[in-house]
Amino acid sequence: MDIAVSYHDTVTKLQALSALSQGPFDRAEWFALLASHGARPLTVMAQDGADCAALPLMHGEHGLESLSNWFSFTWRPLVPAGEHCDTLLAAIARDLKQQTHQLTLAPIPDEDGSATRLETAFRAAGWHVQLEVCDENHVLPVQGRDFAAYWDTRPGKMRTTLKRKAKKVETEIYTQFDEGGWRAYQSVYDNSWKPEEERADLLEAFARAEGDAGRLRLGVARHDGAPVAAQFWTVEDGTAYIHKLAHVEAAKPLSAGTTLSAALFAYVIDQDEVGLVDFGTGSDAYKRDWMELNRPRYRLTCLDPRQPRAWPALTKSRLRRLARAIGHG
Repeated sequence: MDIAVSYHDTVTKLQALSALSQGPFDRAEWFALLASHGARPLTVMAQDGADCAALPLMHGEHGLESLSNWFSFTWRPLVPAGEHCDTLLAAIARDLKQQTHQLTLAPIPDEDGSATRLETAFRAAGWHVQLEVCDENHVLPVQGRDFAAYWDTRPGKMRTTLKRKAKKVETEIYTQFDEGGWRAYQSVYDNSWKPEEERADLLEAFARAEGDAGRLRLGVARHDGAPVAAQFWTVEDGTAYIHKLAHVEAAKPLSAGTTLSAALFAYVIDQDEVGLVDFGTGSDAYKRDWMELNRPRYRLTCLDPRQPRAWPALTKSRLRRLARAIGHG
């Protein structure tokens, strides 16, 4: 076995691993978008013959980090399944000690074994490893239902609200990027309860690319012609992703957000025939009304105990662990 580990300050090499993509945040195009909007990538690759594995990373304030941002639902290693490819990941974990004293990876799923696989590789390579839950992910397994069957299982208050308020707004769903539709989305967001959009330019670039690919589902609800609610979804490989949603605060009595959500759920379930709806990260209580399953998202922090630069963070980690042990004692 002759494993070669290499480092690249671009993401172009990730195109070779496009078959491993499991959603919008694993694609080389997504990583390229982050790089074009300010991220400083460091792609780490291990190769042995035809087998190849990669970690899409970037330079951060405290060492290396996962190449992701606030908009990413997940980040995972691009490593094929199998014991041999586990050795490629192990080689990366060992070699990274020459590049950094600290590695922080998030948000990692584990329903596919990603978090466990990473923890095993870095622990075996001699890193001090801390794996902790950093967020949660609400999803809806459709399980073959149509929208009507799904809606019958929703809380009575939601169903009553839709019945009473649905006729107060008109909904429209764009499946391609539309300048007017995007301006409506921005208008709603600017007049909502939410803070100013971080990196709105990146979000728009992503929406345009998803529209060109036919994956965009942009919903707008209007009252008397004025946009009062908007939601940004995409659909890919049988999964609908709910990226952003907002409503105009002054129009809250219209319950336009509920009406628009119902219209989008109906569209992706009955028209797109998705098998899963993914509401992204966050512990917002309202998500539980729409979703039926909650999955943890993990942060993996790796520190190299041989490097003095890692010692302050290592000391803090051990003190936190001691405090938790005393608290549970």
